[in-house]
Amino acid sequence: MTSSSAFSSSPSPSSSFSSSSFSSSLSPADRLGFGAMQLPGRWAGPVVERATAVAVARRAVELGVRHIDTAAFYFSATERANDILRDALHPYPEGVTIATKVGPLRTATGEMYAEARPEQIRGLVEENLRQLGVDVLDLVYLRVGRLKAVGGVPIGERFAALAALREEGLVRRLGVSNVSAGQLAEAREIAPVAAVQNRFSVLDQADRALVDECAAAGIAYMPFFALGGGHTALQDEKLRKVAERHGATAHQIALAWGLARSPAIIQIPGTSSLAHLEENMAAARVVLDEDDMALLER
Repeated sequence: MTSSSAFSSSPSPSSSFSSSSFSSSLSPADRLGFGAMQLPGRWAGPVVERATAVAVARRAVELGVRHIDTAAFYFSATERANDILRDALHPYPEGVTIATKVGPLRTATGEMYAEARPEQIRGLVEENLRQLGVDVLDLVYLRVGRLKAVGGVPIGERFAALAALREEGLVRRLGVSNVSAGQLAEAREIAPVAAVQNRFSVLDQADRALVDECAAAGIAYMPFFALGGGHTALQDEKLRKVAERHGATAHQIALAWGLARSPAIIQIPGTSSLAHLEENMAAARVVLDEDDMALLER
């Protein structure tokens, strides 16, 4: 993603995306991104110091992150993820994709109370443009269902409203998040879909068929809760066994599993800790063999 003064109509060759799809030739290191949700502090927890959050965002890029996931609705009592990213990285480095999401509506106190109507999509996109300080957004997902997936609910009108903003030049690429295969198909009838962001991890593989569908269609798949959510990954015996075999942590194995599972997967683990960031990024160096994968998928 670039600032308005250095905007290029085509993405950098090192970007996670080509003009319409992900590159299946990306290395594991190139498919290890960063999620900004925790930069402002947990939604119902302590606020992160701005200087620490800025340092984490900058270090992520120094370590090779080329895909950053954020949203205007990622905020704590005093900080917003988009503001932190702008402070840390603007003008954004060439070749770094910054993806955001629209759809859920949050109160000032953090409650997700509704989903945006089609006529509200423009305002949410413009909010992200202002906060990030850019004239065009690299990738914008329509997030469906707030915190719970709601397959079977039509998304066409909302996605069409987002697609119209792509036609205007405010958005480069479109994505959908928290969707079923049917909802993805509905969106693809309206406009090209570059990425899907759904819940998927070694501990929750219910979306495996959609992961494979995305890989076949040239659509990037960005799992959320790739570490299982919370500290679940640390409690799994299979992950611990493989981690011991590789001299790695359970979190690193969980991330490495996703990278090995499909070339479509771009992992976007989030953290507000420099130490955890370094740990997560080191997962790209973990190479799982067939025995590891068989055990983890058992």
